[in-house]
Amino acid sequence: MFHQKLSVSLKFIVITLIAGVSSLGITKLDYLLGVKQSKNESIKATQDKLMAVSLTTNQINQVPNKFHSTVVYQGKLKANEKVIALTFDDGPSPKNTAQVLAILQKHHVKATFFMIGQMVKYFPQVAKQVAADGDVIGNHTWHHSYRHVDVVTAANELNTTADIIYQTTGVKTTLFRPPGGFLNNGLADYAKSQKYTLIMWSEVSGDAERPSPQVSKMVNNVLKNAKPGAIVLMHDGGGNRSRTVQALPQIIDGLKAQGYRFVTIPELLEIQAQEKI
Repeated sequence: MFHQKLSVSLKFIVITLIAGVSSLGITKLDYLLGVKQSKNESIKATQDKLMAVSLTTNQINQVPNKFHSTVVYQGKLKANEKVIALTFDDGPSPKNTAQVLAILQKHHVKATFFMIGQMVKYFPQVAKQVAADGDVIGNHTWHHSYRHVDVVTAANELNTTADIIYQTTGVKTTLFRPPGGFLNNGLADYAKSQKYTLIMWSEVSGDAERPSPQVSKMVNNVLKNAKPGAIVLMHDGGGNRSRTVQALPQIIDGLKAQGYRFVTIPELLEIQAQEKI
């Protein structure tokens, strides 16, 4: 009699567990029963998560097809479309980029970062944080060289940088900013052949000048030249950018006071594509 009652009880427990599969899910049921996922299942789950993140990050990096293989200096917008794009070159760097990201997060601003391949290799966690924050990443070559290069070298400069950006962050970028803004040294031609959108700028903070201007001068440079669709050039790498970091909150506050809102380069180009000027 005792064994019969025990058998009935066990059957009841098993039936209850099986019935609960649909509400608990296999993973939760496995956990309750002490069943571990196989290594392959665990790897697949991780890959699925990474794929979902990659799809999201690549959506914010896409630009309309009409801008492929073109050179963009600023967005061509209506006078009342007060949007502006902040861009940062030569990172990622462990100190400067982290400080810039913290400021952008605090002020709820998204920006576009043109990264050097070598720097992504040296500081992968910083590059990952840029993508995780929802900012956009562009290609700025591997070595940041200004010299004239042949097609093979140009391909290596852009492709190795594109590869490490993707391997590190999951971002497949089609944005390219030529080092120094040079369009005639072989790099821009190769980028166009690969349907990159070449992003230049319409105004500068002056932080690349030597000697570096004072913070107040940087702020004034941006605020006095602000216009709808402007692309602002700043730097988060390539040297001591402490003055850029100090100027950034003032630039953001000043532009907001002028009625501007901030967009990434893909967002800027999407707005232009939608407008009928």
